[in-house]
Amino acid sequence: MQSPWLVSVALLALLSGCAPAILGGGAYVAKAGTSERGLGGTFSDLDIQAGINKRWFNHDADMNKRFDLTITEGRVLITGQARDQQQKLDASRLVWETPGVKEVLNETSVEGSTTIGSYSKDLWITTKLRTYLTFDMDVAGRNYTIDTVKGVVYLMGVARTQEELSRVTTHASTIDGVERVVSYVRVMDGAAPASADAPAPAAAPVGQPVYNTELQ
Repeated sequence: MQSPWLVSVALLALLSGCAPAILGGGAYVAKAGTSERGLGGTFSDLDIQAGINKRWFNHDADMNKRFDLTITEGRVLITGQARDQQQKLDASRLVWETPGVKEVLNETSVEGSTTIGSYSKDLWITTKLRTYLTFDMDVAGRNYTIDTVKGVVYLMGVARTQEELSRVTTHASTIDGVERVVSYVRVMDGAAPASADAPAPAAAPVGQPVYNTELQ
């Protein structure tokens, strides 16, 4: 028989935000805190999780079966195994579109990944761009996620200004081996990014994906 005192302490810990909430048999872990993003006020990690699950389900219900979420103060870790590279990219993009998200770490693997040589080259590009963003004092590097697939760099996240986003895309486009850069980055307090089927000029409106033309 549990002690009433222990039950009271447990309830107090949950209500005060001192203990993580675990739902769905370990599929989701969230600290009971809040995070701020732009002018939208505060969002609890539970709100963020619900928003992500809804977006995933509406886009591709298979995502909810394949991916697990760990959320702490607006920082989202995605784990699991993607059906293909596009599903992995879409998972990150949809998470970034969710209000309250501050940072996204996509650690999912992909079924039937590309060749070792192609993967190594893409990893080198991603690592080099991450290094550029880390040491550029005019860029908040942690606000971006980077995925490289066969020389195409996909950027997602939140830019503080349009000028910062331009610096990031310029860094990416100058790396040896990059074929083009596709940006789904949202400029702070702007509209959420939307996907597109065809390349668009770099001067696309804020909030729209920007495709750099293929490099010569």
